[in-house]
Formats: sequence, structure tokens, C-alpha cells
Amino acid sequence: MSARPMAGVRVIEVAAWTFVPAAGGVLADWGADVIKIEHPAGGDPQRGLAAGGMVPNSDINFMIEIPNRGKRSVGLDLGTEAGHALLLRMVTSADVFLTNFLPDARRRLRIDVEDLRAANPDLIYVRGSGNGVRGPDAAKGGYDATSYWARGAVASVVSQGDVYPRSQPIAFGDIAGAQTIAGGIAAALYCRAATGVPSVVDVSLLSYGLWNASPHIVLSKMLNMPDLPMRSRQQASNPITGSFKTRDGRMLQLVMLQSDRYWARLCELLDRPELVDDARFDSARSRRANSAACVAELDTEFGRRSLEECAALLSRQDGPWAVHQRPIDIYDDEQIRANGYIREVTATDGSTFDLIANPVQFDETPPDLVRAPVMGEHTEEVLLELGLDWDRLIELKVDEVIS
Repeated sequence: MSARPMAGVRVIEVAAWTFVPAAGGVLADWGADVIKIEHPAGGDPQRGLAAGGMVPNSDINFMIEIPNRGKRSVGLDLGTEAGHALLLRMVTSADVFLTNFLPDARRRLRIDVEDLRAANPDLIYVRGSGNGVRGPDAAKGGYDATSYWARGAVASVVSQGDVYPRSQPIAFGDIAGAQTIAGGIAAALYCRAATGVPSVVDVSLLSYGLWNASPHIVLSKMLNMPDLPMRSRQQASNPITGSFKTRDGRMLQLVMLQSDRYWARLCELLDRPELVDDARFDSARSRRANSAACVAELDTEFGRRSLEECAALLSRQDGPWAVHQRPIDIYDDEQIRANGYIREVTATDGSTFDLIANPVQFDETPPDLVRAPVMGEHTEEVLLELGLDWDRLIELKVDEVIS
């Protein structure tokens, strides 16, 4: 298999912001030719978001780069007859059409399934939405903070015990949901290759949120409880499956599910061998019954050691553990670097910056990432490929159909 298994696949993307464009970015990572259609007057509205000015002395808009790396950008006014005709010409040779435009906009621009399938009956048509394509809210927009985080119950799950729901991390549902769209497109391409039948693929932020929170949602119904009971650290059924703070304020995460297997060695390394035979802690059942006391002993031991000391200690035993890393720590993680999960990208000015690769690798090869395009950067290139000549391109520019 090629490390770029979608080489030869052409995707036409009419989408903005992050959720759906990030799916196009994943497909580009995998080798697809993703052509991003943007309005000539301003392009994807995310280009004007404040994210472009958040980094001092840098023009890199990270919230454009993350979802749009590796694409080609065509500035095209789909609201004009000439612009719509050019889109149909592009669709004729495309495999996938990817959009997050709302139903009214799709109808107005004549880019619905039936419109584009009239030009290409084999086209795989992909919609990303906030709330799904049926029901009373199908025509309403939604961001991940509304459809995924709030309505999908994800915020409720992660905010149990808080007075207010926690704020959603940046594009939290968008990025992971986009990977789901990319997976759906891969399945649709396989289905078409196997059966000859093109699919209509739908993924919503709401559906992804429900999937993400599904263990909690299903259990709450079975228990008939609006909110599942939340255990404190002191109430843990297994005290060595929790988080602990080091002397220097860093956090460790222990997940030693087979506690009888790991307990004695952990006590030995903590210089507390007497805890092994302590009647309160000498079995998984005893530790569960005396969880608060067990957590207190562990808090004391980890709390009097630095992160470096704790890491050295834990590395000498077999139980699973990790450091709670801050985002900035990721860049120094040898495991992450060794697997190519961070990739260097060259900007338009020749400088470099880092992006996170999508999590799928083929043939043990990390993807080579290419910067996001400048708005309309590839308009002429793509239209020349369609067979237009320079005289026609000039006419279209004068009429403000293309940029």
C-alpha cells in the first residue's frame, strides 16, 4: 500500500470553518487532491478570525493551517451562472463533493445532491452538519460548542460536580469529528469501488458528541439518572487508578487496573513496604473499602517527590502510568517525535512551523504536510487544467467570477 492511499482521488470542498474543512485536510494528508472553493471577496470566513493575530510577530493563522493544509484554493463565486458552470465542470471529474453549507444555501447555489449528480452520477456527496439532516433543527447552524459540547452531553459528562459547564477546548469536537467524516468518505470510496454505487455520507457534530459520550448516555438511561454519580478521588474503587500531584505541582496518572498485581512493587518503590501487609490495603477489596486512607498515603508519597523523581520511580515497575502533559510539553516528548506525530511545515515566506499530523499512518510512514493555500492561490492552475484559456480567465476576473 502507498503511504498516500488516496492519491488519484479528487475532492471538491465547499465548506468553511473547521469541522468539515478539517476532514478535507485529512484527505489531503492521505494524498487526495482537495480543491477548496472559496468566495473571491473574502474566502473562508475563518481567514479573518482573530486566530491569525494571536501569535506575536507571525502571520501564520493556525486555525486556517490545521484544517486546510495540503489543499488547492480556487476563488469562485458560485452565485453567478459562470461560477456555477465552472463548479459543474470540476465536479464532472471529481470523486467526492464535501460541504457544510446549510440546506437553504445549498438550494440557492444549486449544489445539492441532485444538482451535482446530474453532472456526475458517480459522485460521492458528503455533508457535515451541526444537528443532522432531518428533524426540526436540520436547517439550523451549529458549532461544536453548541451541537457537540452542549447538546451532545459531552460538557455534562466532563463537568460533573462543577457549578457551570466547563468551557470547550478549541475546536475539540471539530477536529475529532472531521476524522470521522474522513473515515466515512474512505468507506464510501470502498463501497463505490466494490458495488459501483455512490453514497451520500452524513456526519453531524451532534451525532459525534452522542457517540463520544455514549457510555454515559446509555448508563444514565439504564440507571434512570439524569446525572451519573461522580466519585471523588477519595472514593475511588481502585486507589491506584487516579491522578496524583508531585512536589513541584505536576500531575501523574496511574491506571493500574490489576491492583493486586502492582500494589506490592509500588509500595516497595515508594519506600513504604509496610503498606503491603497493612490490613487496610492488603487486597483489592481492602483498598476499595479504605480508599480514602489509601489515597492519602499515596498523596503523601508522590507529594514529597518531584516529577523527575516520580517518573524515575514509576519507570521501574510495570503498571501503566503517564504524566499529565501540558500542550507545550508535547514538543519535548521523544515518543511523539519518534512516531512523526508532529510535522514541520514550510510557510509562504520560507519560515517553518509545526502542525500535528492526523492520527492515521500507512506503511509506518508519517505524512508530509504542506501549508494551507492562500485564498485563491490555485484558481488559474485548476481552471487551466479544466481546459480554459487565458483569455477566458481574464474575462472571468473582470466579471469578478474568480479571483
